[in-house]
Amino acid sequence: MMIDGHVPATHIAAMETMILEFLIPQPGFMGPLFTVLVLALVLDAVCGDFPWLFGRVPHPVVWIGNLIDWFEKRLNKPRYGNSNRFLRGSLTSLAVIACAASFGGMIQLISSFGDVFRFADILLLAILIAQKGLYQHVKDVSVALKRDGLAGGRAAVSMIVGRDPQSLDDAGVSRAAIESCAENFSDGVVAPLFWYVLVGPIGLCAYKAINTLDSMIGHRSDRYLYFGKFAARLDDVANFVPARIAGGVICLAAVMGRKTSGAHAWKIMLRDASKHKSPNAGWQEAAFAGALDLSLAGPRQYGAELVEDPYIGDGRRDADASDIDRALKLYTTACILNAAWPVVLKMMWVSL
Repeated sequence: MMIDGHVPATHIAAMETMILEFLIPQPGFMGPLFTVLVLALVLDAVCGDFPWLFGRVPHPVVWIGNLIDWFEKRLNKPRYGNSNRFLRGSLTSLAVIACAASFGGMIQLISSFGDVFRFADILLLAILIAQKGLYQHVKDVSVALKRDGLAGGRAAVSMIVGRDPQSLDDAGVSRAAIESCAENFSDGVVAPLFWYVLVGPIGLCAYKAINTLDSMIGHRSDRYLYFGKFAARLDDVANFVPARIAGGVICLAAVMGRKTSGAHAWKIMLRDASKHKSPNAGWQEAAFAGALDLSLAGPRQYGAELVEDPYIGDGRRDADASDIDRALKLYTTACILNAAWPVVLKMMWVSL
């Protein structure tokens, strides 16, 4: 049972630890790989964003962001034509990804020296996955709404969404927090694990660079429409498979919940995923909407711009803090299932 205001990290860690019995290294690469995976997920569930470390040194994503900013300030000038800016933005993206992948390659080389050196892999994955950090940020919104009312909820949700918080009422704040939880489950939890399984530390670091590029320059504003177009399209490609895995995991998690509907989550996901302007984010958001019987997305205010997006889901629009808590229970179950699927793959591999 979750205690209001506290992250159920021990719950996630305990259930993930239960599957460690499957992870005794086997001949070949699969045993060590999955040992690294689950140990990293447990470490993230316990340590979260490593505030004791990254309060003293910059987070790797901060380094990536600083590199993007360095290139952008020098290469993205208004006087350049659209084609020129697209080319410069593409080269910026490739350079940043190459730097991040090179760092991942160094970690991969260190880990190849033997079992004891695989702690480098474990630490890297634990740092670059965000299951506990996302939980904490979304839970902060629920706590603030209950404790400080609308003003507190607006302040808390402004930390995780880009829309104008002053345009949101209680229901708008609650829906925004739930939408952020849904979308970032793929970007922050499923996709990093997916790319690590597929390519190792190189794939993990390259993915985080792509995702950071998209968040910084992959916008449709005048400044970034052409300079960030390559980054935005690359992010769509990198998240295509993970987003659909995330949607399926959420539906399965909804089956296991007492106050969620897996069948409705599946129905709404298949029906409404394409309504989202992103080719990927709609899968997780629609699954959450169906599981919780809510309507998410809809018209939203970004500064002076009103974005008339359609609603996703056919449930209530008047969400509140209790719905955020329900969403977090669904998210917690989805994180546990996300930790389990590599174990299933390992068992299938061993049985071959």
